[in-house]
Amino acid sequence: MKLQIQYFALLREQAGREEESVTTTAATPAALYDELKARHGFSLPADRVRAAVNGAFVAADAALSEGDRVVFIPPVAGG
Repeated sequence: MKLQIQYFALLREQAGREEESVTTTAATPAALYDELKARHGFSLPADRVRAAVNGAFVAADAALSEGDRVVFIPPVAGG
């Protein structure tokens, strides 16, 4: 299936892009993150990253569908 992926902060830096369109067989955000981690060399483990699909935060094992917009958000520090 084809998905639109968006990255923030550290993940954007490591991927070298803000967003991309990918074709994948990953059925969940966790599986998709693992695939993208291998492709881009992300340093954060999956349990440190939140996923949002079509504007709503979802569980790592939520089902993905054709055309979804997936955003991976790493932890952020603020003050």
